[in-house]
Amino acid sequence: MNTEKKRGTAMAGSIKEFFKQRDYYEIRLESIGGLGANLCAKMVGELAVKYLNLNSAGFSSYGSEKTGTPVKGYIRFCLPEQEIRVHSPIVSPDLLVIFHQALMRDKKTWAGCGPQTQVIIALDRGQEEMMGNLPETIGECYMVDARQIAMETKSRINVVMLGAMAKVMGFIELDRARQICKDSLGRKYPAALEGNLKGLEQGYEKVRQLSKEEIAIFKSRVNEENASNISDKEQEWGYATAPIGGVNPQFGSTVTADLSPSRQGYLPVFIKERCINCGLCDSTCPDMVFQFAEGEFKGRKMMVNRGLDYYHCKGCMRCVDVCPVNALVRGAEAEHADKQYFLPNQDMLRAPDYYVKTGPDGYITSESYLTEKRIEGGEV
Repeated sequence: MNTEKKRGTAMAGSIKEFFKQRDYYEIRLESIGGLGANLCAKMVGELAVKYLNLNSAGFSSYGSEKTGTPVKGYIRFCLPEQEIRVHSPIVSPDLLVIFHQALMRDKKTWAGCGPQTQVIIALDRGQEEMMGNLPETIGECYMVDARQIAMETKSRINVVMLGAMAKVMGFIELDRARQICKDSLGRKYPAALEGNLKGLEQGYEKVRQLSKEEIAIFKSRVNEENASNISDKEQEWGYATAPIGGVNPQFGSTVTADLSPSRQGYLPVFIKERCINCGLCDSTCPDMVFQFAEGEFKGRKMMVNRGLDYYHCKGCMRCVDVCPVNALVRGAEAEHADKQYFLPNQDMLRAPDYYVKTGPDGYITSESYLTEKRIEGGEV
């Protein structure tokens, strides 16, 4: 008990020393819906209040359909004697956490980052060339193969990143991170707690800092055509550089959205020989990825399952759960780079102007579209 008290006192002293140089400690999470950044932000904020005796405030920003779309999380810490009076998005973070390497190509991900900014990136093994997109303005850079760790420990990417954040921040002990994980997940998902605790510990242990020499090597490997070449000027968003207010210059719908980055390392593998074309997979799929076309099955003409469009598949595995003949099985995405039943999205997607005159729904199968085609005398 005395040892615990001494450790708590030492930690409290180090936190006060840490906040002598700043009013707030600000964290920004950059993620893709489905990776759990929203819950991660809540857990970090709750940890600060319950176990570090800090004031904390945070919120997340996302659209109505989170999965596959950009998600941002904002967290602020300060000492208990100070009130948090700022509740706006974090412009210049002390810690930037990137949950998916694809976001590194977007210059808005790096907005406001400076020499004081520490960066943690969830980087898949074999994707190190993405590090060539790092801007010159950031401070320390860390990487962790969060997806692989999550698959090995049967956990989620967000708890792996929580462990990495605790290690990099320096004033959060692993035991405190374990406790908040138990508080948040233990009651709601008791069966998944053990795996998530392992994922948390692995994230804490395996996150590593990149040296300037390593970053220089990565940058030298990047093709100039693919590099972001982000300059300080490009990071500044103001009245002269921001998009026109209230107008989305890239109109479209979920038909044109790539949901594949939100997968957690697994995808449904389609075994055509087992399929009985019952259509249960198509009925349960939230994103209509199954492609049925006229064909023949056991001597009868019927709608036959051609396979999945993995471009829109977010890996929820509902189809695997409902398939009565195991024609859909759970598979590691890394083992299925060349997907036999992958349907190229360009074969199904139309040019953007195809969606312009389809009525108020703006979707090709809407009732307004069918009505419009009938009026015009076209085929439906």
